[in-house]
Amino acid sequence: MIGYIRFADRLSAWFGKTFGWLIILMTFGMSYEVLVRYAFNAPTPWALDISFIMYGTIFMMGGAYTLSRGGHVRGDFIYRTWQPRVQAAVDLVLYFLFFFPGILALVFTGFKYAGRSWGYAEVSVNSPAGIPIYQFKSVIVAAGLLLIIQGIAQVFRCILCMQRGYWLQAEDDVEETEQLLIKQAAEAAAKAQR
Repeated sequence: MIGYIRFADRLSAWFGKTFGWLIILMTFGMSYEVLVRYAFNAPTPWALDISFIMYGTIFMMGGAYTLSRGGHVRGDFIYRTWQPRVQAAVDLVLYFLFFFPGILALVFTGFKYAGRSWGYAEVSVNSPAGIPIYQFKSVIVAAGLLLIIQGIAQVFRCILCMQRGYWLQAEDDVEETEQLLIKQAAEAAAKAQR
């Protein structure tokens, strides 16, 4: 189980971080749009659609990574007061009652939408540029499959927690800026005391 959890965490992290780079492309695209719109009075017909597509892709492809790091929303005001074994048991039940049925519905429905969209080479109706969006609809299926892979890893985490009494944490890969600053300040204070 631990091997599968590590595999799923690494896979989710790779996809999440890789697609996260789209934020730079989106920033450049929107900056270009602002420049030509306001400096040259020549707005582009594609900027809105491209920003929607890129942001939607980032959001969806980062879902499994967020799940692996415990970043999705939950009712922590009650949940955090429970013992880890109780948390794991409740999570396990909720994964089978809500998570997997919801994600399977996303995958099957997304597959239907993507297939139809590819069949007639769907383009966006929101702009005169006619930006193709059929490839974006395929992201729905890919994101759903990644969530299923990561969801199985989360179920394994629940089982291990119920057996051991503590949560198997994901490997460290990024650190929040404020946590990094706190750590640096503590290290600087420790050096100053020496």
